[in-house]
Amino acid sequence: AYPAQVFMGDVGALALGAALGTVAVIIRQEFVLVIMGGLFVVEALSVMLQVGWYKRTKKRIFLMAPIHHHYEQKGWKETQVVVRFWIITIILVLIGLSTLKIR
Repeated sequence: AYPAQVFMGDVGALALGAALGTVAVIIRQEFVLVIMGGLFVVEALSVMLQVGWYKRTKKRIFLMAPIHHHYEQKGWKETQVVVRFWIITIILVLIGLSTLKIR
């Protein structure tokens, strides 16, 4: 888990997200997409909460948003954040896949 040397740009990330969203709608599994992409949802929510809370109170909830930067500011190494987020993502994907079998 060495630091990334290539980063996906907005064009690639948005296209990939749109493709995943389209597939989820076509197969009528929108909620499963939210479960499997739970970490992305948390990242987006952390930014929305931070901005909304700051505009209202002039105080921050997190040291920095998105939330992965908060953990880096708290002293976690980038590799620690990446590996832990991978583990969380794997768990969420397994939960999402298990719900597909239930339906």
